[in-house]
Amino acid sequence: MQLYPKLILDALKNVRYPASGKDIVSAEMVEDDIRIDGNRVSFSLVFEKQNDPFAKSVVKASEQAILTYISENVDIKGNIKTKFKQEYKPAETNALPDVKNIIAVFSGKGGVGKSTVSANLAVSLAKLGYKAGLLDADIHGPSMPKMFGIEDAHPVMEEINGKQYIVPMEAHGVKLLSIGFFVDPESALVWRGGMASNALRQLINDANWGELDYFIVDMPPGTSDIHLALVQALKISGAVIVTTPQDVALADARKGINMFRNEKINVPILGLVENMAWFTPVELPENRYYIFGKDGGKRLAEKMNIPLLGEIPLVQSVCEGGDEGMPVSCREDSISASFFMEIAKKIVKD
Repeated sequence: MQLYPKLILDALKNVRYPASGKDIVSAEMVEDDIRIDGNRVSFSLVFEKQNDPFAKSVVKASEQAILTYISENVDIKGNIKTKFKQEYKPAETNALPDVKNIIAVFSGKGGVGKSTVSANLAVSLAKLGYKAGLLDADIHGPSMPKMFGIEDAHPVMEEINGKQYIVPMEAHGVKLLSIGFFVDPESALVWRGGMASNALRQLINDANWGELDYFIVDMPPGTSDIHLALVQALKISGAVIVTTPQDVALADARKGINMFRNEKINVPILGLVENMAWFTPVELPENRYYIFGKDGGKRLAEKMNIPLLGEIPLVQSVCEGGDEGMPVSCREDSISASFFMEIAKKIVKD
């Protein structure tokens, strides 16, 4: 009998977590630590809380699924460990000692312009004379290679004190790494939480970032194990929340703020950026059309008692800049660049 990880995962897809009804593989409860030694199989299951009432029953159901859907000869009894998300603790020391400030840019949902804000914030900091780096941690939808016009780039390795390190790419004055440099851009990334977290740790710990004043981390949207892994790997100085004025985006942004404020994470919130705050046509630069609502970000910032760092209009030049590999902040004559520059100045001041 030949055992391999996919066979194990396929069997575990038949196990449902009672509280959500989802199978434990789709719910990312199976840790990325499957070990196979002959007929012996071992792995870990991750639960939300230490006192999860379903933990024991899910472990037993997982054992039975392996025996039922693979073979009764699999040595699995007693080999499933349980882990709990509360075990994650924020980093107490900086994994990047030569980096002065680590800024996480977060959004509760996709499509609100988080990566656009991350890219232009990094470029603005570089224009202010600071050494800036940018990690594209949006593992399932890496967009920075395209936004910086270096989609075909392939980072190289260099040896330092006997160890191999990835050399970050440089564009528009910013050091940059993204998982997008190492995968087929035409293929969708279907990674479980553990695999994604390990890939990000490599981009952090196995790269020669050098001395940086500001290290911007473009986080994935939502709240997940990847966010916890980043907080665990990096001593984050502060978080910038990105939202649009729509109620659905504001509700998700509120969840993100609460996540960072959780006592287990405890990352300072530097402020909120309202993207797509209004629409301004090129031919009518003085006009403002509030197509997604008005002042939603301002109201949320006041309610959550955090600064409103800026309001970014929905203008064609910002969209074109990302598509053309030239962030709008690179353009000296762009009015839009001034919005991002003001946000950068406020972050530096803080």
